[in-house]
Amino acid sequence: MARYTGPAIKLCRREGVNLFDSDKVAKYLAKRENPPGQHGARRKGRPSDFSVRLREKQKLIRIYGMSEKPFRNLFGEAANRVGVTGTIFIQLLESRLDNVVYRMGIATTRRQARQFVGHDHIRVNGKRVTIPSYRVKPGDVISVKEGSKTLLFIKENAEASKRRRTPNWVSFDAEKLEGKFDRLPAREDLVIPVNEQFVVEYYSR
Repeated sequence: MARYTGPAIKLCRREGVNLFDSDKVAKYLAKRENPPGQHGARRKGRPSDFSVRLREKQKLIRIYGMSEKPFRNLFGEAANRVGVTGTIFIQLLESRLDNVVYRMGIATTRRQARQFVGHDHIRVNGKRVTIPSYRVKPGDVISVKEGSKTLLFIKENAEASKRRRTPNWVSFDAEKLEGKFDRLPAREDLVIPVNEQFVVEYYSR
């Protein structure tokens, strides 16, 4: 399954939740709650157990902007570790470089964060990294490349980050355009509209 590059609002309407933590999407969903498509309003009835688990998996894929194969591979890694598979899986997703760049406020969306990383605007511990899926470890320092600090959209994002609450597992200095991945987030730290246990059950069937 290729990565989706179409309208974000269409995905949110399909899943019935604000997948991207966007005020614009929230306002739109309040007006149009039905799924997209000509027959969206007619889709009724109790979904099957399989359908419920599939939809939860699709929500998580779409939130983190991944395609099916790397998503499934990451789940396989989580399943082979000792601990609660669902929580470990979420922590691995949160450790992706594009997600950390988004969480710090350097980018306003994960899609934009993926572009920043791919276009060589980001440094990890002072080193060049252009792979959005790069695994960030606790203690790693994430910064904007010196030559990219004057870019208007990055400066605007950094200024906006001062007005929003930074998650407590990362820190970010908007003046220096530098932050640190302090620790792995606990499940209670995260507000994600997904029941990850259903995702575990989907892949364990």
